[in-house]
Amino acid sequence: MTESTNIYAETIDLEDNLCVLSDVLNSLRISGSILLNEDYVPPWGISIPNANKLGQLLKAKRDEQVVAFHLVKRGYVELTPEGSDSILIEAGEMAICFGGGAHRLSQDCNQEAVSVETLLQKGNNPFKPISGNKVRSTSLICGVFMTRNIELNPLFSALPAILHSSVFHPGTLHNLPGVVDWISKEAEQTTRCTFVIERLLELLCAEAMRFHLETAPPESRWFTGIKDPVIGRALTLIHSSPGRDWSVNRLAQKVAMSPSRFAARFTATLGDSPMAYITKWRMNIAGRLLAESQRSVEEIAAEVGYENVTAFSRAFKRHLGVPPTAWRNR
Repeated sequence: MTESTNIYAETIDLEDNLCVLSDVLNSLRISGSILLNEDYVPPWGISIPNANKLGQLLKAKRDEQVVAFHLVKRGYVELTPEGSDSILIEAGEMAICFGGGAHRLSQDCNQEAVSVETLLQKGNNPFKPISGNKVRSTSLICGVFMTRNIELNPLFSALPAILHSSVFHPGTLHNLPGVVDWISKEAEQTTRCTFVIERLLELLCAEAMRFHLETAPPESRWFTGIKDPVIGRALTLIHSSPGRDWSVNRLAQKVAMSPSRFAARFTATLGDSPMAYITKWRMNIAGRLLAESQRSVEEIAAEVGYENVTAFSRAFKRHLGVPPTAWRNR
């Protein structure tokens, strides 16, 4: 069995498993906007509130999670999460704050930072360089990604609180440099197209996720699972047919491994048993269908593999805290 599993695993290409990443990325319904695109001369500091307050400031919808990002085009920035040590973000690097915590951006600044709300409301940059000191300035794009359906989303829960990435070097799975270059050029246009910027920011977020897939440490369990030839194949099967009558035995047979070894490997890699993972993903799909369609609870239950509506409603409430009808009426 060991030999046949190894032979089978060697035939599976990572590209075959990337449809899982596409499926989960699509479920997040990502959009975005640029808040600040300025040069700043030190000393300067800008405070960014937590995701809930930032969402209120930007009038985000109730089901949207706001994710701040900061892209340094020139110079450097010290990003200081509330209650934590500073992270140096240098030219050609980006930080995406998936954890949603309040933080401060600064450079050689010991005084109180100006809030991003003040900058957005007043519309002027108090740290703007003049011709004589522009060489000392930092050029920075700050914006947000709006994400939805993050409940029980395996990708979102596997992301670090702050994803710190280089945008200068392309990888085998991403093209961050190309997307960033396009965004920078479009943002400098006198009559920039909002539609184009929004689509480019979707690409930026997706490429950042693919960067993390390529560079993720072992503790990023879901990303590690995609790259595992056996677990990645199982995830592809689950995500391609989430409503199928899956069992540990059936999945193990599909990946040419004994049920016990498969279940142990799956759980060790992802932190969830195969059936727990399937149930969570089904509930994520159901939550989206309830929010985005007019289909009945019975139809949605059948879509995600439940013949019994009562069992579906019980599982839904256990995982998302409210019954399906209450979720739809939020």
